[in-house]
Amino acid sequence: MRFLTSVKHLLPGVRILPPSTPLPPSTISTYPVLNPSTNQVLCLIDRQDDWGSDVDVSRVTRSAVDKAMSVGESFKRTTSLDRANILSLWASEIRSNSLALATIMTLESGKPLTESLSEVEYGASFLSYYSGSCYRTSGLNGGHIIPSPFPDPSGYSRGTLMSYNEPVGVCGMITPWNFPLAMLTRKVAPALAAGCTSVLKPSEHTPLTAIAVRELGRRAGVEDGIFEVLPFGEGGSRGFGDAICTNDDVKKVSFTGSTRVGKELQSKAAGGGVVKRMSLELGGNAPFVVFEDADMDRAVDAAVKSKFRNAGQTCVCSDRFLIAKSRMDEFVERFKKEAEELKVGDGMEEGTNLGPLITGQAAANVERKVRECKSGEIVTGGKRIVGNFFSPTIIVGMGLEEEVWREENFGPVACVRSFSDEDEALGVIKMSRTGLASYFLTKDVGRIFRFGRELPNGLVGVNEGIISTAHAPFGGIGESGIGREGSGEGIEEYLEKKYMMINH
Repeated sequence: MRFLTSVKHLLPGVRILPPSTPLPPSTISTYPVLNPSTNQVLCLIDRQDDWGSDVDVSRVTRSAVDKAMSVGESFKRTTSLDRANILSLWASEIRSNSLALATIMTLESGKPLTESLSEVEYGASFLSYYSGSCYRTSGLNGGHIIPSPFPDPSGYSRGTLMSYNEPVGVCGMITPWNFPLAMLTRKVAPALAAGCTSVLKPSEHTPLTAIAVRELGRRAGVEDGIFEVLPFGEGGSRGFGDAICTNDDVKKVSFTGSTRVGKELQSKAAGGGVVKRMSLELGGNAPFVVFEDADMDRAVDAAVKSKFRNAGQTCVCSDRFLIAKSRMDEFVERFKKEAEELKVGDGMEEGTNLGPLITGQAAANVERKVRECKSGEIVTGGKRIVGNFFSPTIIVGMGLEEEVWREENFGPVACVRSFSDEDEALGVIKMSRTGLASYFLTKDVGRIFRFGRELPNGLVGVNEGIISTAHAPFGGIGESGIGREGSGEGIEEYLEKKYMMINH
């Protein structure tokens, strides 16, 4: 509480409550934010003065979209230099407040402080990257001015052909709780660089990070209407999603979350009055393949990082481990040893490697999947420790029909099986309808290209367990979504191509 009081200037609309203060009934406009490590109340989101106690999500969203529309008419005409400066200053503000932001993030999400600090830098990198992209939006991906190929009566070129990019317009965005800063900047930075305005709803579990980042944006010149954050409480997500999908003034929707909700948004948008751009970054169930020639030191290190980062609560973390039969025993022994050395605890405690799951319900869901797994052997972990904490868990030799193998578990549970050859490994991998990330380790250059091309995934890590960067396109195949975020492809999602033929 003392810390949040010290950063109150970054958290407008947030009430810091003295200990033992009775909480008002939770509503969409007034609700507590909990620390998942302790399940204690951190503070109260209180937007009653702005929205009223009986908030109409559709009305509030409509008002924010109207403001974004109004401001957007002038913002899209700003110079690339102006937008680049705003993004660059915003990145500097975030980096200058990195410890404060990381602490806020750890308190509301539970992830270790070291991971939160890394996320702050990762999130700022999108602002820095797209500050440079501002200068290239007009000619990105084929923008050009060339003589017309058609002749006039004298045989000379009949004018000029010109193509260029324009911003799509107002964007509606929904971000998750597992990366509350980076998922925000990964969406907003390219939108702002393109000249779009945005209205965003963060997760009700982690609204504080989004509020603080928005406040730092104001310092950098992100005026009201350019980027609006609506921290609705539980129950507000569906209303916000419906509002942005059915509002004709919202030209693009960007969502990161579950496949189920992504499909609902896609269906809702399809039934609206206008065709919308959609970016959907949905669920995963990443395979992690260790071939017989892999460097085992690197394989184990990559496995630990890929599986147990953020307590396994990432869409790209490895769930399904496939190990060459000749290396199976060695890998399991070493992977188990590393997992058992991870320190589980409060993310604010020094040395913590693994924090809690985001809620008690999330922990209960992981516990159920492990309990209902009837095949295979739990070689370590397998139990809920206390509260929202779950022990690092490795299950070996389970059947392909088990839910913990088939479905993304979003927890610190690694499922390990052996395989005989590439064809068998690919066959098992392709049983999943999701296709976000995959990983494999080998020294065979031919296999890298052969196997990598066959993987049905949008992201592939080769001899590496952490692959996300602002410089690369992030997105999945199949049930893992549509569209890309990051890199040049990310900004194209916020641009419309226009072609003009000028006869002169």
